[in-house]
Amino acid sequence: MKLLTLMFLILSGCILTHSQISLSYAGMGLDLWFQKMIPSLLPFMILSGIMVRMKVTDKAAMIIYPIVKPLYQVQKNVCYAMLIGFLCGFPMGAKVVDDLYIRGRINRREAEYLLAFCNNIGPVYFCSFVLPLLGRKLVFPYLFGMYGIPLLYGLVLRYTTFRDLDFLPEAAPDLISCQIHTGQLSFAERLLNATDDAIHSSVQSILSLGGYMILYNLLNLIPHILLGHPLLLLSPLLEITGGLKMLGDTFPLYSLLALSFGGLSCIAQTYNCIGKSDLAIGSYIRHKLILTLLNALFYLVWFLGFPISFLR
Repeated sequence: MKLLTLMFLILSGCILTHSQISLSYAGMGLDLWFQKMIPSLLPFMILSGIMVRMKVTDKAAMIIYPIVKPLYQVQKNVCYAMLIGFLCGFPMGAKVVDDLYIRGRINRREAEYLLAFCNNIGPVYFCSFVLPLLGRKLVFPYLFGMYGIPLLYGLVLRYTTFRDLDFLPEAAPDLISCQIHTGQLSFAERLLNATDDAIHSSVQSILSLGGYMILYNLLNLIPHILLGHPLLLLSPLLEITGGLKMLGDTFPLYSLLALSFGGLSCIAQTYNCIGKSDLAIGSYIRHKLILTLLNALFYLVWFLGFPISFLR
């Protein structure tokens, strides 16, 4: 606690004495949040929230269920979380898992399983922002590293650490929905209630994400003042989007591995998504570290096997 207080005082002092630099870092976080996060995440948050509250996630999961079911042996709501987690990107994976869990659509063990591999950087963000920023021409090897490895990791986990999913009871009743007498409401009224609740929840979540992006970008202020320049290798570990923008294409392999981990801001944002439930953030961090090591192994194999095309 004393260390935390000291860090708070140091950061506050740095902001007061170096206001222009602090405004620059805070402004970068705010701009990235407004330009990148809100347009790409908020619509998905609202739509997914409505689907969870209207209990139609199992129907949406039918898109991938015939493929996923034979491999992963999971129920439809788990398939839905996998679909949203991989297509919509971080932190939608964690938010959807938490929404499904607290509403009794999946049980705790299934939620822990999903958090282990389904909360990754989104493919739209990865292909439209990351790869052009890093100046990479190839696409498939990077897509495999970012998404193929987590999918394979989830498959291995299903038949090792989480092989007990076959023997667990169904999820608990939907306690939140049980508090509302939905049987007395028409479909239109239920849809309006679900939409209103989803919008309020999503806006609150996106505002929190913006706060985390600003705060963790602002932490770059301390090494900047101490060294006279930002510590570039530290930046992606604090806040991934701002850090990647600062690094550019200087250290592409390091940037890709940092993306796999997500950084401290992503961890804090994930905790914000699951903090109201009993899901453990420590387990999430452990799996993220394992995925980062597996990603490093993948790039090592790529380098040893195909050195000419490595990181092109």
